Amino acid sequence: MGVSEEILGAAIKGRREKVIISTKGTFEMGPGVNEKGASRFHLVNAVNDSLKRLGTDYIDIYFIHGFDNNTPIEETLRTLDMLIKSGKIRYIGCSNFAAWQLMKSLSISEKLNLEKFVIYQGYYSLIGRDYEQELLPLIKDQGLGLMVWSPLGWGRLTGKIKRDQPVAPGRIQSGGAVGSPPVDIELVYNVVDVLERIAGERNKTISQVALNWLLHRDSVSNIVIGARSESQLIENLDSVNWALTGEELLELDDISRQAPIYPHWVGAR
Repeated sequence: MGVSEEILGAAIKGRREKVIISTKGTFEMGPGVNEKGASRFHLVNAVNDSLKRLGTDYIDIYFIHGFDNNTPIEETLRTLDMLIKSGKIRYIGCSNFAAWQLMKSLSISEKLNLEKFVIYQGYYSLIGRDYEQELLPLIKDQGLGLMVWSPLGWGRLTGKIKRDQPVAPGRIQSGGAVGSPPVDIELVYNVVDVLERIAGERNKTISQVALNWLLHRDSVSNIVIGARSESQLIENLDSVNWALTGEELLELDDISRQAPIYPHWVGAR
């Protein structure tokens, strides 16, 4: 409900020019009918509210958090274009769009000569590779980047879940955060087995290896990490400035590979 923006605004006070800020709008911010969605009414208010909470006069990257079926996409894109021209936001992106929704948006922006989405924020991990089948080819073709969210699969790739080991009480034992997709536990065990072995050989943690794998993937621009403590933040940051070997990457690719959905399995023959 905006508290994270207030915290961030306080943290960057006096050094705004040294950081790149992204934030999002669309999801519910109150009980009113106009306090959600991607309409002109809500987006203009949402951006102004975000600017106030962040203590800044511009947002570097503004994301539409999810596709709004109740608002014409033309209205959303025209509003974003207007907000860019006004100087309140500099670049736009979208999150959680289906591939057809993203392509429709890009086509309309091109047709109407409006600013285009330049980045997509989506779920991608060693136990969630759906992104690769529809979105990845589109994003590569259209020249967008990917900002990954939940790169550790709702905490399942942190080392807290291992084969033949009871899961400690807490968020992961209860099934992860709201919105977590179902995952075959055998897939989790198989992936963690390989992650654990590579981590031991490289003197890294399971999380660091999982994050480093993502940094090697096509289209990935950056990763959103959800550290709950300073020690977790420091650990996650050590997933950069080193590289998995080609052999290690192939091993992780193989153990986590998903069967292609139709029609992709036809084209794979």
